[in-house]
Amino acid sequence: MNANRKSAIVLLSGGLDSMVVAGLAREAGYALVALTIDYNQRHRVELESATRIARHLDAIEHIILPLDLTRFGGSALTADIDVPKEGVEEDAIPVTYVPARNTIFLSLCLGLAEARGARDLWIGVNALDYSGYPDCRPEFIRSFEAMANLATKAGVEGDAFTVHTPLLHMSKAQIATEAARLRLDAGMSWSCYDPTPDHKACGKCDSCRLRAKGFADAGLVDPTIYA
Repeated sequence: MNANRKSAIVLLSGGLDSMVVAGLAREAGYALVALTIDYNQRHRVELESATRIARHLDAIEHIILPLDLTRFGGSALTADIDVPKEGVEEDAIPVTYVPARNTIFLSLCLGLAEARGARDLWIGVNALDYSGYPDCRPEFIRSFEAMANLATKAGVEGDAFTVHTPLLHMSKAQIATEAARLRLDAGMSWSCYDPTPDHKACGKCDSCRLRAKGFADAGLVDPTIYA
């Protein structure tokens, strides 16, 4: 690897958005350090997707970090609560919201970044085609970045951290189009919150609906196998 090449810490869930963010970071010239959180999520199949994506994008390091958020619960993804299948509810935070998830995950990215000497954090949050999660908003990202530079030795010494959110204002159709432009196989990614026992996407949860609509709006084939 080029000794002058900067590293980026990429939060890689295994979903479409995180795959595209990782592809954009690589396109921007960064060496990728991928961080995947195994939080005992209902859709654990996404961990396999994250591994495939990290390998495909030549990540110099891929950490799968165990963090059992089922001990906290409070979400359909981490507790024995049914995943809604009726469609995206307007102006409501759905039960698939995991309490403080992006704050927790970005904090782990920040610790890894400081330990590795990286100053760039990349995350696939999206404020347009999303399910109403408060930790996907621009003001949250700005606040976290400010906190990161107050809470770390590097930040206090003037070696500032930057949180990159290139998908923040993209529609899901634009994200699907970006995956195609980057020549990323969308079939490597996983979006479904409630996969069937035979590892098919349910096709009805918020995440499946948003993904399918995004590919349809983009005029692209969604390679997902739906139940």
